[in-house]
Amino acid sequence: METVGFDYGQRHRVELEVRLRFLDQLKARFPHWAVRLGTDHVLQLPTLGQLSDTALTADKAIEFEASGLPNTFVPGRNLLFFTYAAALAYRRGLSVLVGGMCETDYSGYPDCRDDTLKALQVALGLGLDTRLVIETPLMWIDKAATWRLAHELGGGALVHLVRDCTHTCYLGDHATRHDWGYGCGSCPACELRARGWAQFTTAGP
Repeated sequence: METVGFDYGQRHRVELEVRLRFLDQLKARFPHWAVRLGTDHVLQLPTLGQLSDTALTADKAIEFEASGLPNTFVPGRNLLFFTYAAALAYRRGLSVLVGGMCETDYSGYPDCRDDTLKALQVALGLGLDTRLVIETPLMWIDKAATWRLAHELGGGALVHLVRDCTHTCYLGDHATRHDWGYGCGSCPACELRARGWAQFTTAGP
């Protein structure tokens, strides 16, 4: 099992820093998982940020566009992520790609949809002439259920690690602390995370 991150000029590039701390802490606190975690990769995709002109890649206010999508949508992002990850996997003899996309409660991004990723799986398998599977274990659960899944897998220790050592805020605010983690508290990503945490802690694991 290997991990991969992408540097595409994102405004919230602090996610690239905290992911390394998360991996280190995950290995330290859960040694039975550490033996399964192999090489970590960070792939550079600067052209994506240059082409996008979105609120995730430029200093602009987050708002909805005429299409109904928020201007945080980076066109083609997940398509490119999986294509590069597939090329990496091909060279390393890996056949399963795992992504955290979700269609249950999300910002409406079309490249997070199950149909999109199933079609991409077919295209990548054909293009690489190999059996390739895209797994999205969070696709049909909401954020509260995602927190609950973390608890089922690693108890309170994993829940606290995810809360304290991951980042989702679109504005890149990793200084403001909330009970659900770090973030501005008002962008769509923070609102989704906060609502899921509230539902999780109210209902209990």
